Amino acid sequence: MPEIWATSGFDLHLDLTGPRVRTALEGALRDAVRTGRLAAGTRLPSSRSLARDLGIARNTVAEAYGQLVGEGWLVARQGSGTSVADRPAKPGPARGPGRRAGAETAVAPGDAPPRYNLRAGSPDLASFPRAGWLAASRRALLAAPSDALGYTDPRGRPELRAALAEYLARARGVRVTPDRIVVCSGFTQALGLLCQVLRTRGATTIATEAFGLTGIADTVASQGLRPLFLPVDPQGARVGGATGADAVLLTPAHQFPLGQPLSPARRTEVVRWAADTGGLIIEDDYDGEFRYDRQPIGALQSLAPDHVVYAGTASKTLAPGLRLAWLVAPAPLVAELAAAKAAADRQCGALDQLTLAEFLACGEYDRHVRRRRLAYRRRRDRLVETLRRDVPHLRVRGIAAGLHAVVDLPDGQTEGAAVALAARRGLAVEGLDAYNLARQPHRPALVVGYATPPDHAFTAALARLSALLAEPGESTAATAR
Repeated sequence: MPEIWATSGFDLHLDLTGPRVRTALEGALRDAVRTGRLAAGTRLPSSRSLARDLGIARNTVAEAYGQLVGEGWLVARQGSGTSVADRPAKPGPARGPGRRAGAETAVAPGDAPPRYNLRAGSPDLASFPRAGWLAASRRALLAAPSDALGYTDPRGRPELRAALAEYLARARGVRVTPDRIVVCSGFTQALGLLCQVLRTRGATTIATEAFGLTGIADTVASQGLRPLFLPVDPQGARVGGATGADAVLLTPAHQFPLGQPLSPARRTEVVRWAADTGGLIIEDDYDGEFRYDRQPIGALQSLAPDHVVYAGTASKTLAPGLRLAWLVAPAPLVAELAAAKAAADRQCGALDQLTLAEFLACGEYDRHVRRRRLAYRRRRDRLVETLRRDVPHLRVRGIAAGLHAVVDLPDGQTEGAAVALAARRGLAVEGLDAYNLARQPHRPALVVGYATPPDHAFTAALARLSALLAEPGESTAATAR
């Protein structure tokens, strides 16, 4: 039934053919965006207006809009309605955080991009506290001296370093003063600057965990250092393998991606290694704020502040697009890190620094983290409950903290086959081997991120995941051939 929007502000031909009106509406809107008839940024009519124009139920339009928002074709902002999202001319699958650049999973001709994203490594971006951030930005900008908008200390704005020192000491147990903090443009830059300083000091090797993000090893290697991989077991990284390394990079609060904390014995062991050898410990406080079974584990840095560089970021608590991270360094390294930062890009953007400082100082950051901790725990519980109900023989691990779980595959299933089958069913997920930097033997498993899908799509994503994992091993294996 071809229809014309007559009263919604502009005319657009939509051909809603077939018995399923919602499916037809989704397809017509998708096609309009894909072909460019609806340009990026175009504001769509309200669900009430479009439903009236098309003579269909308002809920049908609202559900279609919600589905297309979840797929990335549209964006919805409170107070601004629904509009067409910015997207490349030929949309492809998003690259997961564990992949090397250019190593995207191939999509066969005619295959649609994944509808549901269960890759690990990202928070729920829709939960970004826009109103609170905007209010903090306004207050910070009104109070800021004029020179705050000029060239400033490469270590970062003093307001942010003071706010971070207070928060890190209180919430993460870090032993810190503002003069020991260097603000960076994300963790990747922070690690790169630190590697650059270590290489200048004569370092040649950094030991890191055998399971982790490929970008970590790439950053180390790009600075002329050799990565040495430490096996990982249920107690965390086996730090005894760091012999000969100049530094050790660990995720002690929540090993990524396996999920266990570094055991107390291993913490003591690596601190003793640093004291005996003069080596440096780099603590990546990955998911440190998001712990569900007890109070968050305190930072390793508090055990040996003169031997540990603590690295934190706003990427998981707020959003990676802020590009704000921080290093808490031993005093002898601060000046060298500041010089490296100045040479790299002079300084981070002052406005975002001032806003984050105000966001921390007014307590809104703490409130946001508590809200997200509760929301992510509920999502984790729903994931575990769904899998235990539908596929009760599976083991789900690494769930005490963070934004993802490790789900062991049934006997007979392979990671490659499971990931390929998931893609065919519109589900983006990655196998544990995508994070296996040293090819350490392990049971086949999926790394399932539960923070990324929007709320309205989470139930459907879990249903597809559980159906996939319930597949017989032979069927999944056949899919891979």
